[in-house]
Amino acid sequence: VASIAFNGGNIFYDSLLTLVSSEKRMTFVSSLGYALGYLGGGILFALNIWMTLRPATFGFSCSADAVRFSFLSVGIWWSLFTIPVILFVKEPQGEKKKRAGAIVRAGLSGLKSTFKEIRCLRTVFLFLLAYWFYIDGVDTIVRMAVDYGLSIGLNRNDLIVALLVTQFVGFPAAIAFGVLGTKAGARKGIFFAIGVYLFVSIWAAFMRGKVEFYILAVVIGLVQGGIQALSRSFYATIIPRDKAAEYFGFYNMIGKFAAILGPVLIGGLGLLARNIGYSAETATRIGISSISLLFITGALIFYFVDAEKGKQELQSLIEKRKFPVS
Repeated sequence: VASIAFNGGNIFYDSLLTLVSSEKRMTFVSSLGYALGYLGGGILFALNIWMTLRPATFGFSCSADAVRFSFLSVGIWWSLFTIPVILFVKEPQGEKKKRAGAIVRAGLSGLKSTFKEIRCLRTVFLFLLAYWFYIDGVDTIVRMAVDYGLSIGLNRNDLIVALLVTQFVGFPAAIAFGVLGTKAGARKGIFFAIGVYLFVSIWAAFMRGKVEFYILAVVIGLVQGGIQALSRSFYATIIPRDKAAEYFGFYNMIGKFAAILGPVLIGGLGLLARNIGYSAETATRIGISSISLLFITGALIFYFVDAEKGKQELQSLIEKRKFPVS
């Protein structure tokens, strides 16, 4: 239930980008949003870890009580920082209230209409395809970093510190990417981030100790927020503003389907390597290097994504609103 609510809320949150920012400032605003997200998440995460490791300091009898309170603190945190959106972000007046059945029917009809539009907008389609590949690589690294660290002999405390490092490095780095994207363009910034991730996925296969893992965490923190922020702002410039929520529904759906190919590649190649005689550790390293294929594929597809052409296609769609016959 929490996952459905959180991911559903992100669709509307992302779509507000087109409302609160001009196209010129969209890249920086998107990056600032991610930067503050990393800062806020890092602060609360650090506090919760501190409470869990030192429960007596906060008046808890044991770590279990501290963990329970951590869940409550997250709920309070979310509620508190939702208030500015409710009070200060004004949306255009929508249609009159409808019954639940009418809302569902309208939603399904809108989904069908948006899917037809995406088929007409070649640039949007290509970007979503490229995004699926490279964000799959990003999410795979995020989700499997802890397991990979454990498999090569690191302890859980080291991994927790690495996660905190990534959070706090992500704050200034995301802002820096916003400046880079504004000056050089979001497209170049995305290519740069993909290049760094490609390097990370290969380097990880040869990593040996705790210090290297921390360095890897810093490098990931430098680009993680940037690639997310620039992808969001780039996408926002090539979709219809009046249907931003519907289009970001597809965008977030692609993002949530990510981290599918990565684990399959890692597990498949790792199993193949074990079967032909490699040790468990070597097989794991071979598997982790396969993530590079996702970044290479994503970069190759993204190479054919032209934002100016996308804007022309969008303008043509706005003027004509013609759809292919089903």
